[in-house]
Amino acid sequence: MAANLDALIDAVGQIRARIDALRARMRVHGLSTWIALSSDPHLSEYLPQRWQSRRWLTGFSGSAGTLVLTADFAGLWVDSRYWVEAESRLAGTGIEAVKASSAAGTALFDWLSQHVALNSDVGVDGTSLGLALARSIESALEKRGARLRPDLDLLEEIWPGRPSLPDAAVFERSGALESLQRCDKLAKVRERMAAAGAQWHWISSLDDIAWLLNLRGSDVPFNPVFLAHALVGASDVRLFVAPGKVAAPLAERLLADGVKIVEYGQAAAALGALGSGDVLLVDPRRVTHAMVHAVAAGVRIVEQINPTTLLKSRKTDFELAHVRSAMAQDGAALCEFFAWLEQALDRRERVTELTIDERVSAERARRPGFVSPSFGTIAGFNANGASPHYCATAESHAIICDATGCGNGLLLIDSGGQYETGTTDITRVVAIGSTSAEQRRDFTLVLKAMIELSMAKFPRGTRSPMLDSLARAPIWAAGIDYGHGTGHGVGYFLNVHEGPQAISPHLLPEPQTAMEPGMITSNEPGIYRPGRWGVRIENLVATVPAAPSEFGEFLEFETLTLCPIDRRCIDSTLLRPDEVAWLDAYHRTVRARLTALVAGAALAWLQRSTEPL
Repeated sequence: MAANLDALIDAVGQIRARIDALRARMRVHGLSTWIALSSDPHLSEYLPQRWQSRRWLTGFSGSAGTLVLTADFAGLWVDSRYWVEAESRLAGTGIEAVKASSAAGTALFDWLSQHVALNSDVGVDGTSLGLALARSIESALEKRGARLRPDLDLLEEIWPGRPSLPDAAVFERSGALESLQRCDKLAKVRERMAAAGAQWHWISSLDDIAWLLNLRGSDVPFNPVFLAHALVGASDVRLFVAPGKVAAPLAERLLADGVKIVEYGQAAAALGALGSGDVLLVDPRRVTHAMVHAVAAGVRIVEQINPTTLLKSRKTDFELAHVRSAMAQDGAALCEFFAWLEQALDRRERVTELTIDERVSAERARRPGFVSPSFGTIAGFNANGASPHYCATAESHAIICDATGCGNGLLLIDSGGQYETGTTDITRVVAIGSTSAEQRRDFTLVLKAMIELSMAKFPRGTRSPMLDSLARAPIWAAGIDYGHGTGHGVGYFLNVHEGPQAISPHLLPEPQTAMEPGMITSNEPGIYRPGRWGVRIENLVATVPAAPSEFGEFLEFETLTLCPIDRRCIDSTLLRPDEVAWLDAYHRTVRARLTALVAGAALAWLQRSTEPL
């Protein structure tokens, strides 16, 4: 205990020292305020170590959050997913956890428009600042007569031994796993460029580049992508990557398709060399302020969503078939895991939240085609499950069971895998020991919400945010709500979070959010009671055509995830007959699809867990 306390005190001291060093550099450059973002030059969700500046400054490891620093204030803006974690992590550092809704950006802009020093300069690293975000910040600063300075990287001045760029090799996808070849995808993008009147298209988002060129990498945790920019022309492509990442044989194959390898650091210069009168297509939400301002004068910029973002969201029948096989392997791994967990609890083995992560990852690693987890496993027992993005650590985690006995309550496990044939993301809540009537009620309300969305039918083109209320209705009826969105897009052996669709009240219902056949989306409503427990049930669903109607095309969801839902947590008196029928039908499908993939204890667990309700 004393050693842990000493480590905590040391960490707090380091954070205070880093904040002091940053303030000193702010004074040197005449800045009243510094904004430290959770982003990189590709606006990725998961960042290479080099751009973990907000984490390095604050010690807060959540995937989202923005630090604002002035001479006498330090605040980290976090949404409801991280309220509890941020308060705990920032204690004693002098940094305030600023609680915002899931629309955390709006709260930040409001603060800037009211508190930034009048007529002052506000600094931010423009190479990691999204163009759309920059415009919102500049608008907020105008109200104070303040100016945005995006030309500085103060972290470079104070971060000793700052990590360099990752150097892992880029690899090519097998043709047996891709329904479209590189040249076919490029042709589709060029069609959309021509429709926009653009000879050039700039792409910085890593999953868009990986999808377009049928390439993958391992530069970013959990996502099989690599650091690169791409400039797509009418007849060629320049791929900007660090030296040595693309082996000569692959470079030759790329060149045969008109893709030339260029050094990563030359990206901005290439934009500056475009000709006067050229037209460049960029996505303002997926390109940085620095890159757009590097474009040569005289080039006309057309702003539209990246064509690749729309194209890759609509999985082909070929891709969906592969995803279904990945889901079966993932479900089999989870059967092995849950069978082990059941036996470990019966034997009073030591099981902690860290053990859960280790074992579920180990079971996935045994399945064919497994590459890596698709995100860091969330395993939260009782109160820890009430934090949607909780992360157990060696210093702080719950013991679920040991030789003295097992606890009682709910264990939430949110995990996923990257397979060569697809990306998985699943949340299950299971009973440990006895559960209370209130816990079972919460679980059943969440189950009703998940089933409601699973059974939905809607016109093709329905904006994805409009579906969110379908899932919330059973939970709202009980006077309860949850802070996160209900669903996010999922890639095909790509990022576990992708767009353009999201089933969320925090997303504007713009045309590009329309639900289309082939989209894979999560379905994950929840209920969280701080200090007590959390419930979230998550399946991935594919948008598929429904039966035709005289009123036009309709869509529905095919559930892709294959894993039993814990019937011990259900209060069946709260379920309608059609909801019971859906659950029993789902469990019949799970049993039929997984029986041939498991044996022994895992098969016995599967059979018991899929009995009719």
